[in-house]
This record gives sequence, C-alpha cells and structure tokens, in this order.
Amino acid sequence: MTTDTPARLLQLLSLLQTPREWPGGELAGRLGVSRRTVRRDIDRLRELGYPVQATKGSDGGYRLVAGKAMPPLVLDDEEAVAIAVGLRAGAGHAVEGVDEASVRALAKLEQVLPSRLRRRVSTLQAATTPLTSGDGATVAPETLTVMASAVAGQERLRFAYRSGDGAETRRLTEPYRLVSTGRRWYLVAYDLDRADWRTFRVDRVTDPFATGARFAPRELPTGSAAEYLRRSMYGGKETHALDVTFAAPAEAVAARLPKWMGPPEPVDEHSCRLRAGADGSLEWLAVRLAMLRCEFTVHEPPELVAIVRELGARLTRAAGDGTTP
Repeated sequence: MTTDTPARLLQLLSLLQTPREWPGGELAGRLGVSRRTVRRDIDRLRELGYPVQATKGSDGGYRLVAGKAMPPLVLDDEEAVAIAVGLRAGAGHAVEGVDEASVRALAKLEQVLPSRLRRRVSTLQAATTPLTSGDGATVAPETLTVMASAVAGQERLRFAYRSGDGAETRRLTEPYRLVSTGRRWYLVAYDLDRADWRTFRVDRVTDPFATGARFAPRELPTGSAAEYLRRSMYGGKETHALDVTFAAPAEAVAARLPKWMGPPEPVDEHSCRLRAGADGSLEWLAVRLAMLRCEFTVHEPPELVAIVRELGARLTRAAGDGTTP
C-alpha cells in the first residue's frame, strides 16, 4: 500500500496515461488503497488540471482524455529514453517536419533526465547509424539543444563558426530563432561584433555555449525568421516566373513539390497547373521537376523550356538504344 499521497498520485497518473479505461476496483488493487481513496485521488488530479473522465457502471471506470492544455506528463524510464532518442535522431539529421518545437522539447527533456538515463540515451545514439539523404550535413543534437535553450532563455550565445570558404571565426550573438529547411538547420541571430543580423548554418557551428548574459530581443527586419532566412539565401538571386502543367492530380503533385513553390491549381481530375516564382538555378529546377515522377509541360520561362529540352535529349542519349552490348 502506498501511504505517501504525492507518490500515490504520480503512480495513479502513470496508470491513467496508458490509453485504456481503468475500473475503479483495478486501480484500487494496483495502488493498495480503497475505492473511496481512488475517488479522492481522482478529484485531486482534476483540481491539478488533469482531465480524468469517469464512466458509470457496477465498478465504474476512469480514463485520461484530451484537455484544453497539457498538464505535466509522467514518463517511466523506458518511455523517457525512447522519446529522447527519437527527438535526438530527428533533430540531428534535419528531418523535414521536425522543427524548433521538437528541439525545445528535447532541451527540456534532457535537462531533467537523471544521469543514468542520459548515459542510456547517449549509448543508444552512438550505436545507431541512420540512413540519410542529401549532402550529409548532420548536426549534433547537443548543439541544437544548447541553441534552443539560449533562444528560449534570451541568453547571448558564443560559438566558433566555419564559413563556406573555410575561414574560422568566433561569434557572439543574440540568438533569435532556429529554422529547419528539411535538409539543414539554420540559426537566425543578431551578430554583436558585426552589429547586424546574420544567418548561420548549424552544421558549421562548434563549441556553442550560452554566456548567461540576458538580452532584450530586437525586432527582426522581416518579422519572420523563416522569411529572413529565405531572403538571405535567395535575395540576391534572379527570380523566375514558373508556369508548368502536370499530368497528375493536384493532390499528388502538391505532396511531391517543395513547399516554397506553393500548391498547384487543379485543371481537372487528372492534371494541374503551377504558377509560382522560382529562385536560383534553372538547371537545378529542371532536375527537380524531372524528379516528380509524372509527365509535365513547361510553359514559362523560355529559358527553362530550352534547358528541359536539352536535358531530355542528353538523358535519352545516355540511355542509348536500350540494348545490352
């Protein structure tokens, strides 16, 4: 029997977080208390904000349901390790859809993990080799969690940075936001030494640490960290007016297109049309369209039409006549 009320409440909460309905008698047996005590403990959890739903019947039952806000979770050792390993793996390899919120969750979780569980997480991470795509620009999860904590705590962040030409510098920044593009992580921050806003590829950052010095957040020129990153990456590049028809339903094409291109408009059940602005290399854009695995026709710009025609002829020549010599 658990006589310590806080400990018993935590044990009860852990049981209720299992997605099932618990009869009152079974909960009483698990906790070694009376059904009356179980009812009182359920009332205490409700007062703390946990939405516990009761059902009527000979024995009655209880289950935890979704509420307007999420109260603190109670995780056992195995659950905590599983969540931490999953978040570290996703954050370290810039998986699309794993954004700054996931990194903040990882930072909070690792902050409260006991040392024995931290060792288990590190051991599992070291023994796992993920299969990744792209240019291999992986990031240490520890780097992301340090940065996320500095962003959340509004602490100045110092780190070593390697630029694209290989030059090594030390930076002192006021970190604003972490941004994931799906392939890479970027830090948008105010560079104190240069007195201007900058973006930093996180895979080029080493030895980051929060200095403990607080700062009042400055107003970002674009208002959005994602928009600032987009402008810093493509602001100096020519923008092309793209017009393409695809011989596939709009839903299927939208699932394969980069999000920055926007959704295509349906023409009918079997085709759609995309009109969008495209930055950067037209050669890369031609290859990206060819990777969509559906027939398409380029209407604009004329330069892209010529590049697609030349690329198609080159690939046809590379395939030969299809016979084996």
